[in-house]
Amino acid sequence: MLFGKFLNRYYLKYLYMLLFGLAALLMVDYAQLKIPQLYNYLINGINEGSVKLDDGSIATFDFSFVLTHICQPMLWIILAMITGRFLWRICFFGAGIRVETDLRLRMFDHSKNLSQQYYQVNKVGNLMSLFTNDLDTVQECFGWGTMMFADALFLGVMAIVEMWTMHGVMTLLALIPMACLLVVSLLVGSSMMKKWDIRQQAFSNLSDFSQESFSGIAVIKAFVKEFKELWAFKKLNKDNENANVEYTKTSTLLHIFVTLFVESVVCIILGYGGYLVYQDTLNAGELMEFIGYFNSVIWPIMAVSELIGMTSRGTASLKRISELLNAKQDVVDKQGVSEIEDVQGKIEFKNLTFRHATAETDTLVDVSFTIEAGENVGLVGKTGSGKTTLVDLIMRNYNVADGCLFVDGKDVNDVSIASLRKYVAYVPQDNFLFSDTVGNNIAFACDEADGKAIHRAAELAAVADNIEEFSDKYDTVLGERGVTVSGGQTQRISIARALMKNAPILILDDSLSAVDTKTEQVLLQNLRKERAGKTTILIAHRISTIEQMDKILYIEDGRVVAVGTHEQLLETCPAYKTMTELQKLEAERE
Repeated sequence: MLFGKFLNRYYLKYLYMLLFGLAALLMVDYAQLKIPQLYNYLINGINEGSVKLDDGSIATFDFSFVLTHICQPMLWIILAMITGRFLWRICFFGAGIRVETDLRLRMFDHSKNLSQQYYQVNKVGNLMSLFTNDLDTVQECFGWGTMMFADALFLGVMAIVEMWTMHGVMTLLALIPMACLLVVSLLVGSSMMKKWDIRQQAFSNLSDFSQESFSGIAVIKAFVKEFKELWAFKKLNKDNENANVEYTKTSTLLHIFVTLFVESVVCIILGYGGYLVYQDTLNAGELMEFIGYFNSVIWPIMAVSELIGMTSRGTASLKRISELLNAKQDVVDKQGVSEIEDVQGKIEFKNLTFRHATAETDTLVDVSFTIEAGENVGLVGKTGSGKTTLVDLIMRNYNVADGCLFVDGKDVNDVSIASLRKYVAYVPQDNFLFSDTVGNNIAFACDEADGKAIHRAAELAAVADNIEEFSDKYDTVLGERGVTVSGGQTQRISIARALMKNAPILILDDSLSAVDTKTEQVLLQNLRKERAGKTTILIAHRISTIEQMDKILYIEDGRVVAVGTHEQLLETCPAYKTMTELQKLEAERE
């Protein structure tokens, strides 16, 4: 059995299934303990020609007795055991699967609310191992582990009582090695838990590396680094092998001790029990009955040792799952927030200073500017100047101080995150497409979208002609992360997806870097025409991309150095002028 903060509730939730399973298990154990008595009847009947029944009467051992007192009860025992085992499997394993399903849902629900910072620290491969290997282990402990614990308890206690009733001294002699086995199992189980934790971490590292290698296979091939990646994978694979071997060694050691102690008890029973038969204290049938009861005790003892190993694995896996579920959701609504409605698109920064949790210096410093509703605004600056962080704050991807960022005059901390994001369409820097059809990728932002709207968004994003050339047009299924289309097509499909939302605020984070100048101009013209009266924020590195904007912000080292039109910045901002001249010179050389 396994207990923990996120698991205990399920014992109560599925109590009805567990109780029904326990009843079925008790029926099986009770029926199973009737079999040794039938051995007694058979052996004594063969040896003596008669059998002493439970009521003290003596019955002649003949064919009729075998049918009535041995075969017929055995058939009922078999029927009860088959029925009971079917029922307890349905109950225990069914409850375990339900726990796994519910935990996985809780984990996914919690994961979607975690901030970007969490995913910058925790890799995808490690998280996937939580949703697969670790959940399987917890499910096994809940279902199979609960059954093993109950079976060991019921069957073990009832069998020992029967053994004690027959001969107390021999029962004590048989239980001494079993007690030693229990102590050894506890000691070895502690080591197994540590080794299982190491094993799971090794598997996570291997999953991380595999996932990154498959995602970056094009880069690996381009730099002819297949052999280097192979050797790196080989090392991680070897570490995973060593971790598994170490765990298997410990597990095997435990099984060796189980066999050693069980066989030692068999020697005790055969030696001492044979002596008792020789002394006429017991007869051969009673010795066989005693051995039958002991055989019933072997499984509970082995179950305890297996349960210790299983619990060790489950505890380590539940600990890893708990770390995910305990991860703090640091970007959350504060109490008493309201829903923002009918957003017009005015955005205001007031003396905002921001630093990432893992950074040593401020990313943004004393940022103050206003974007009026309906303005087209360009953000430009050197790489790492803080442009992406600035728009991330508008999306509330990070926490900001009160009184520093306003949308339509309302502090973003006073409105719910979901309602704010509902009015913002976003095209991130690393454009992401799902492994789905082109049409579904474009319509992702809308719960209901018809073909005409999807086609319209594709035309505005200047990607409709490319889509028509695909084999299945809008029904073409893209590869993972959109690897089957070019970088420029990926960007424009992402833009089409954002335009489908038709939000009052549109943020394009360097979303035109992979398209040619001609296509860029067509797309910008479509944006100005289609989004007239709506706020558009465009981050770019090419001055030509944002020079026609209503307002341009030049950002350097986290500070807004200058704000104005293209012509105004050429006159007032030397850094902007230098960037413009360098890009013109580069274009002329090309």
